[in-house]
Amino acid sequence: MGTQKPRILPWLVSQLDQGKLEGVAWLDENRTRFRIPWKHGLRQDAQQKDFGIFQAWAEASRAYTPGKDKPDLPTWKRNFRSALNRKEVLRLVDDRSKDPHDPHKVYEFVSPAFRDLPEPDASPDTDGRWSTSDTPEDIVEELLSDMTLAPVPDEGPSSLAMAPEHPPQLLLNPNLDILAPCPNSEPPENPLRQLLVAEEAWEFEVTAFYRGRQVFQQTVFCPGVLRLVASEAVDGTLPGQPIRLPDPQAYLTDGGARNFVRRVLSSLGGGLALWRAGQQLWAQRLGHCHAHWAMGEELLPSCHRSEGEVPKDHEGSVFDLGPFVADLIAFIGGSGRSPRYTLWFCMGESWPQDESWTKRLVMVKVVPTCLRALLEMARIGGASSMENTVDLHISNSHPLSLTSDQYKAYLQDLVEDMDL
Repeated sequence: MGTQKPRILPWLVSQLDQGKLEGVAWLDENRTRFRIPWKHGLRQDAQQKDFGIFQAWAEASRAYTPGKDKPDLPTWKRNFRSALNRKEVLRLVDDRSKDPHDPHKVYEFVSPAFRDLPEPDASPDTDGRWSTSDTPEDIVEELLSDMTLAPVPDEGPSSLAMAPEHPPQLLLNPNLDILAPCPNSEPPENPLRQLLVAEEAWEFEVTAFYRGRQVFQQTVFCPGVLRLVASEAVDGTLPGQPIRLPDPQAYLTDGGARNFVRRVLSSLGGGLALWRAGQQLWAQRLGHCHAHWAMGEELLPSCHRSEGEVPKDHEGSVFDLGPFVADLIAFIGGSGRSPRYTLWFCMGESWPQDESWTKRLVMVKVVPTCLRALLEMARIGGASSMENTVDLHISNSHPLSLTSDQYKAYLQDLVEDMDL
């Protein structure tokens, strides 16, 4: 039997009272506000003492044993942050993690009574579960904080797990008459972190327009490369999933326009390739057909300028998830515009700058449906009513029901993970 894992709040209060960790300190005499150092792990001036609180919690929670386990700062930091985010009695009141001179965060106890929580009894009881000194409320809180939503495998900081298909099994503790978690259960995982799993397919909605008329739409999960090709393209040697654009015969009455569209499609060759790597989407043209791209609205591409031309000899980034999530947080807070997530491609011609895009021969719109769902969730207030659910359209996922504060905290969690 090992020692009892401490609860984060009384443990944190004891660390603040002792004042032994660099930069971890109370900010007021009433012991309600405190600061935690929050330096970026890649800063040149980063030192071990800057991350003492994260390592201390990793050791106290038995997630890290010095001399046995490999140090893992990103995981320590993420676990510590997630543990604090789950506590309703705490709130983040000042985020100065980007301060170049003194990066830190300021937290505040919503109820002063919680600052005086006693340190839990460290001796295990006879059945190895909870000490009899724990109150029923403490046990329920620990149960909820230990229920597994998405366990993280021991593969380093970049290993992010999908939620399991079945909920965790629960054991009945006869001494307490309540459900107790299985011994191997892990802390809850941010459900939005599935977006960062490199091996996980995104769902794309692909829509094609010939001279402004919609002629094609397909929604597909794409675990690798998506290639926009002509309908007759049959090259099976190229990687990825071909998305075949239709012949214009059935859609255009103007014979000249039909011929020009066919010329564009025939020059696609191996196609325009689009794929996801990490938090970015990349594009590259594999044929002779030039293509310009831009971010726009779902109903209207940017009519002012393109973001650039899709390169032929190398890949080019066309979307970064990090700025999108940051803009989404600002949008929820009312300090920014709705972030864009729709990719538009103009095939075989220059971008329709200052003129109607409907005059272009071939325009293709690509929408990552999970990003559409994230924005929709923000627009309805983060599903402020717990009866509201939003399906993020990620395979093996389930509809989420989150409060606005929970949603914003999970998004912030994503941003900080991308920063590490």
